[in-house]
Amino acid sequence: MAELTIRQAIQRGLEEALQNDPNVFIMGEDIGKYGGAYAVTSGFLEKYGPKRIKDTPISEATFIGAGVGAAAAGLRPVIEIMSISFSLVAFDQIVNMAANLRYMSGGQIKVPMVIRAPTGAGAQLAATHSQSFETWLAEVPGIKCVAPSTPADALGLLRSALSDGNTVIFAEPAQMYGVKGDVPDGRFTVPIGKASVQRSGGDVTLVSYGHGMRVLHSAAEDLAKRGIEAEVVDLRSLSPLDMDTIVASVHKTNRALTLDMARRTGGIMAEVAARLQEAASDWLDGPVARVGAEDVPWPYNRELEQEALPRVEDVLASLKKSYGI
Repeated sequence: MAELTIRQAIQRGLEEALQNDPNVFIMGEDIGKYGGAYAVTSGFLEKYGPKRIKDTPISEATFIGAGVGAAAAGLRPVIEIMSISFSLVAFDQIVNMAANLRYMSGGQIKVPMVIRAPTGAGAQLAATHSQSFETWLAEVPGIKCVAPSTPADALGLLRSALSDGNTVIFAEPAQMYGVKGDVPDGRFTVPIGKASVQRSGGDVTLVSYGHGMRVLHSAAEDLAKRGIEAEVVDLRSLSPLDMDTIVASVHKTNRALTLDMARRTGGIMAEVAARLQEAASDWLDGPVARVGAEDVPWPYNRELEQEALPRVEDVLASLKKSYGI
């Protein structure tokens, strides 16, 4: 078992795919000579050449559209977007084309494409570079959406995404590329659509994904000091959602909190909370507690940005309000 960062785990998965499948190629802005905005593809151009590592113009609509065509023709493109904020420029290609072609063709056309993108605020990249649009894309039928929070999950989910017959949005928490963790040496995958219980407990269920897991683990440590044992659940997959794991946890704990590092209004965790109310209301001791970012454009100023982001104290205050703990 090796200790890798999330960045290194993603690099390993991409290199495996390039080495094992000649139909795989990577395309995006500055991914070749520059090595990618977050250095994930550093050294790939020299190793695999310009036919497999393709630098593109600054036009997401163009190169994601090209990826849809390449996937439909039998190739397996991996598209890197510098920020998931820029997926807006290519929403027609992603939402209308990639997501719908398989259904509209009666299964004759498949779009096996992976769209990788850093996501989330907290790095002082200002309002147009700090969005978390995986929460929007997770709502679209026909595409899948995953977001790892550990190196092992990053590698396992990427392997699954690269072998899936559908377009998969691979949202990479921008603040977590340097997070380290143990990664098994042998071949393994993490199934898309399966959540992970990262910490067991019997008093309250805490649910999030990606960067939110850091906040939940810190909150769980604070709760443990008061004798309250939290069960921490990582969605890993935003679409499809694994509600069975979350509901099973709530059956034990009778309390639940959802945390969305994106804005509280309309986030994926609002959907989780709604489904919990439908499926587990008889087990809940009160309404599902909800925490999310403030409903404001992301500030550039660091102090303001940190104020807009959810913090451990917000989680603890919400639990106290909902459940008195």
